[in-house]
Amino acid sequence: MIMMQPEYLFQGLEYDVRVVNGFTSNSSLPLVIWCSSKDQNLGGRALQEGDDFSWSLKANFWGTAHFLCTIKWDQKRKSFDAFWVHRDSHRCGPLRRCFWLVKEDGFYFSNDETNWKKEFAWI
Repeated sequence: MIMMQPEYLFQGLEYDVRVVNGFTSNSSLPLVIWCSSKDQNLGGRALQEGDDFSWSLKANFWGTAHFLCTIKWDQKRKSFDAFWVHRDSHRCGPLRRCFWLVKEDGFYFSNDETNWKKEFAWI
């Protein structure tokens, strides 16, 4: 269940987001990632095994901070909400760290890089 909070509670809180290529047999094909919000284009990166794409953000007054990423590997392509303040303000934990691990079978989330939960598959 997602709890909605008054917008002013989000203002100025800083979050760290990290997306990691967790493929174990990536061969020579990189994982290509491109992320943006309505206000900021973070650009794209080509990630080899173990590489990551990280950024920090501050939640705005309206509590609308939202970053969408598109990831491509070989013929697979998936867009997902890498950060959405109403969803992630609690699940990123007290340190406000949001981690994604992209693997051959899907996308995993963690707030401590130890306990991973599969959020969705590529398809």
